[in-house]
Amino acid sequence: MTAHREDPMALALRRAADAGAAGEIPVGAVVCTAAGVVLAAAGNRTEADHDAAAHAELLALRAAAVRRGSPRLPDCDLYVTLEPCPMCAHAISLFRIRRLIFGAYDPKGGGVDHGARVFQASSCHHRPEIIGGVREQEAAALLRDFFRDRRP
Repeated sequence: MTAHREDPMALALRRAADAGAAGEIPVGAVVCTAAGVVLAAAGNRTEADHDAAAHAELLALRAAAVRRGSPRLPDCDLYVTLEPCPMCAHAISLFRIRRLIFGAYDPKGGGVDHGARVFQASSCHHRPEIIGGVREQEAAALLRDFFRDRRP
């Protein structure tokens, strides 16, 4: 992927829709620099990769780190369509992400504002700036439609 400027949440929503169309839970993530240059984008691939940890956030973070040649991304922001789970929240801390921006809240499986609240734990070594609820209705609709079509 070449560096370019684009609305990161719009791109994350497109990656989420692509994931949903492929039978994955529709979550998308984008890593960009503070200047808005997109470094990596991904959608969930847990089913396609047969990997329970192939969450959009981890895939995008890993790709951005490879592109940067560093395991830390302190000048980067992560946009994700759903509040990260505890596993992804821990990874966000380890990658030293500057800012986390997410769409829909996840009262059942979230690890930021719900559940484990990873960034509030004393064992958390890095807490990014957190902005939740960005384009929340669109992100929630993708999830709601995905599960409505699969559950009677």
